[in-house]
Amino acid sequence: MTADDGVWLYSITTGDTGDAQLAGVTGVAGEPVRAVTAAGLVAVVGTVGLGEFGQEPLQRNLEDLDWLAATARAHDAVVAAVLRCGPTLPLRLATLYLDDDRVRLLLDQRHQEFDATLRRVTGRSEWGVKAYADSKALAQNAKPDPSPTGSAGKGTAYLLRRRAELTAQQDVERKAAAYAEEIHAALLGRAVDGLRRQVTDPVLTGKRAWMIFNGTYLVDDERVDDFTTLVTTLDTERPGVTLELTGPWPPYSFAGIDG
Repeated sequence: MTADDGVWLYSITTGDTGDAQLAGVTGVAGEPVRAVTAAGLVAVVGTVGLGEFGQEPLQRNLEDLDWLAATARAHDAVVAAVLRCGPTLPLRLATLYLDDDRVRLLLDQRHQEFDATLRRVTGRSEWGVKAYADSKALAQNAKPDPSPTGSAGKGTAYLLRRRAELTAQQDVERKAAAYAEEIHAALLGRAVDGLRRQVTDPVLTGKRAWMIFNGTYLVDDERVDDFTTLVTTLDTERPGVTLELTGPWPPYSFAGIDG
């Protein structure tokens, strides 16, 4: 490494993973990844040039969607390769250190935390569940307000119609929120842990559907069939609501090491 290089951190895993297991795996800069060991833990890292991955150029590059997508795929590919060797705590994209010694210091200082979290995710994987709603279908069961009588003036009739429309929309939103709570509670019953995420803007998802729920769950590998079966059941129970299941993923949401 030189002063123009930095260290990109991909994941933290157990002491069983070494350079031999990582042979042939390349990272975000096409660099060979390697193992940095301390305190019985292994950090999987790669040397990257600060001209592209330093703070200022990285900020510019993260605004380039093509660059971001390619870098995210390369990062995830390394995490997936490490996961095939054993349990791993994946790092979020763009976690950088100046040198290997600082990575070793991280492993030393947070050894107990990392060790406990590795034990927690062993034999488990992350799954995502999103729910989309058809507002028209949800509105079908709503009780409409009485229509304005024929004696009402035009202004009064408009206000009454407008109030009815707002009330109907509020009913649909309350129903969607209640469905989201029910779905999350049911899924937690089949998972080790779960988190509700902010629903995603349709511009980012590429879908015009109304997302009412976005959750991620840590599931025992031996209970995956139970979990996925429950998602299928929930998908059929609520007219107008469709569930989408994704996974399995490395446990990004449950690594607890973003800091």
